[in-house]
Amino acid sequence: MHFEFLVEDNSGKEALVSIIPKVLGPEHTFRVHAYRGIGHLPPGLKTVAQPQHRALLSQLPRLLRGYGRVAQAATSGQKQVVVVVCDLDRECRHDFRNQLIELLQSCFPRPEAYFCIAEEELEAWLLGDTQAVLQTYSRAKQLILDSYVPDSICGTWETLADAVHQGGAKALKKRQYFEVGAAKCAWARDIAPRMNVEENTSPSFRYFRDKLRSIKR
Repeated sequence: MHFEFLVEDNSGKEALVSIIPKVLGPEHTFRVHAYRGIGHLPPGLKTVAQPQHRALLSQLPRLLRGYGRVAQAATSGQKQVVVVVCDLDRECRHDFRNQLIELLQSCFPRPEAYFCIAEEELEAWLLGDTQAVLQTYSRAKQLILDSYVPDSICGTWETLADAVHQGGAKALKKRQYFEVGAAKCAWARDIAPRMNVEENTSPSFRYFRDKLRSIKR
């Protein structure tokens, strides 16, 4: 089976390329595609073709419909599955998921696609394994890691920054926007390889893990 993962930014890609093989094992293939932020679903779920709209949700109607056409035309026996991974941020989970499902149902032909939503941000998946964080950053602040409630709406990336970055989120927010993104990529790239996917305490990560494993059966 082949998996196509769509994720909203490069830090998400950095995390997934290390996590996915631990979840799926070596017998499946995959690619991870990163976009420029999450964006918004376009009005009427219409295709957005303008290249400047490179955010994930802005492109999602076009992408899913394209995958549907590819699946319809496929002649090989390999099954392809699309998995969209995005942050919930401060959206209502129920409403957001319903919007995504409505989009998928509007596709003809319809690809086999699934939606996995990190609560509140994908850094919650990294914080779900405090041992991996501590193995990566020996000077990480244990008190902050211990006080974090998995998948809580608390400013997740800021919590991780407070634990591992010198000066915490306050210092990082004074830097250029691209430097914040670079820090997030570094955390994902360094922590994810050390993650124990079986023991992660993030409920949204466990949903992601279990969903992938149910698909591949």
